Amino acid sequence: MTTIKMLGGKLQLEQRGSSRFWQARASVGGKQRQFSTKQESLEKAQKAAEDWYITLKAKDRVGVLESGPTFTKAASQFLKEYGLITDGQRSPKWTAGHELRLRVHLVPFFGDLPINKLTAGKVQEYRVHRMTTYMLPNPHSKGKHKPKTKPPARSTLHNEIITLSLVLQTAQRHGWIDHLPNLSAPYKSQAKRTHRPWFSPEEYKQLYEAARKYAREEVTDFYRWNAEQVYDFILFMANTGLRPDEAYNLEHRDVRIAEDEHSGDEILEIEVRGKRGVGHGKSMPGAVRVYRRLLARAKPVHEESRRERQLRKKEGGAAPAAPVTAYPQSTDKVFPGNHIKLFNNLLERTGLKLDRDGKPRTAYSLRHTYICMRLMEGADIYQIAKNCRTSVEMIEKHYAIHLKHTLDTSAINVMKPKAAKRKKRTTAAASKATSPNDDL
Repeated sequence: MTTIKMLGGKLQLEQRGSSRFWQARASVGGKQRQFSTKQESLEKAQKAAEDWYITLKAKDRVGVLESGPTFTKAASQFLKEYGLITDGQRSPKWTAGHELRLRVHLVPFFGDLPINKLTAGKVQEYRVHRMTTYMLPNPHSKGKHKPKTKPPARSTLHNEIITLSLVLQTAQRHGWIDHLPNLSAPYKSQAKRTHRPWFSPEEYKQLYEAARKYAREEVTDFYRWNAEQVYDFILFMANTGLRPDEAYNLEHRDVRIAEDEHSGDEILEIEVRGKRGVGHGKSMPGAVRVYRRLLARAKPVHEESRRERQLRKKEGGAAPAAPVTAYPQSTDKVFPGNHIKLFNNLLERTGLKLDRDGKPRTAYSLRHTYICMRLMEGADIYQIAKNCRTSVEMIEKHYAIHLKHTLDTSAINVMKPKAAKRKKRTTAAASKATSPNDDL
C-alpha cells in the first residue's frame, strides 16, 4: 500500500492494492476521517484531498463539522428493524406509512443532518416548512397528484412526528444520541375535545330506510346483491359496534347465534380479529335477523357478458354451463366485498355525508352510533367499553361528553328549600297567652 504525506503529515494519501482510486485520511475535530478522491491520477488526487481537508478545517472552525451518523442512516436502520420486530403486531399499511413519510418528507428535510444535531428547534423548523410548502410539487413523491390546496391536517403532522420519534428512539438505542429532544408543539394549548361523527336516531333511520329502498329497486342481480349487502352492513354494524376492519376480517365461523342468558333473546356471539388482536363481542338482538339474511343470500355469480358472448360466437365456442348457485361457507367472509363507494354515494344522496360540524361520516360512524345509542339507553359504560374493545376513557372523551341523555336533571336542578318565615306576635297577644299560674 502506497502512502504519501501532505501538509506536514496532517493529511495522508494512500492507494490500497484492491482499489484504483486514491484515498485521503486526516484527523480533524478529534476524529479520524477518510475520503475517497475518486481519482486515479496522483496529481488530481492530491488537489481533491487538499480541498477536502481545507473544507473540514473550515467547518471545524465555525462549529458545523459533521459528527456521528446522519438522520438518513438512522432512518435506514429504523426501517430495517421495525418491520422485523413488529411482524404480525402492526398492520402492513401502518408499517408502509412510516416508509412513505420518511421517503417523501422527513429524509429530504433532515437527511444529511447528524442525528445528534437534531434539536427541538430543528423539529419546529420542519413544522413551519410543512405548513408553508404544501402548495409546491414534491419531487420525492411517486404519486401524480396535484399539489395540495390547504395545509396538512393536524393528524398528518402528528403521524410524521411519531415516525420522527421512532427514528430518534432507534438512534438512542444504538448509542448515537444521549437523549430525545422535545418534540411537542409549542405555542399550542390542549386540543378541544370533539365528538366523533355519528348518526342520531332520526338520521340512522333515514339512512337505513334509504338503503332498503335502494335494495328493492329494479336493477340487475349483481347490483341488487351489492345493494342488499350494503343495507345489511349498515344494520349489522349499528347493532354490533364492530370497527370496519373487524367486520371485513369476520368469517362465518367466527359468528354464532346464541341465547342471551339474561333476556332470553337471540344474539350473536362474535370472535373479533382486528386492531386489538383477538377479542369477543356480543350483539344486539337486531343483528340476528340480519345475519340470517347474509347466510341465506347466494353468492353472486359471474354471467357471460355481451362482449364475451360475441367473442365466443365468433370463435365458434360452446355456450358455458349454467352458473351453479352457491351459498356462504364457514370459511367465507361475512362481507366479502368492499362497498365503500356505494356507501358514500348513499350518504351523499341522503345528505348525511357531513355532520353538524362539517366532519365527514364514514363506515366508522356506524360504530360510533352503536356506542352513543347504548349510552342513551342507559347501558353501563364499562360493559360498553369491554364489548367494543376500547377504554372507558375513550368513550367518556369522544362519546359521552356530547350526549344530553348523560345529564341527570334530578342532580343538576336542585333547589335548596327555604325556611318558612315566622310571624311576629304583638305585645297584647303575648300577655294574653301568658297565664298567671305559669310560674307555679
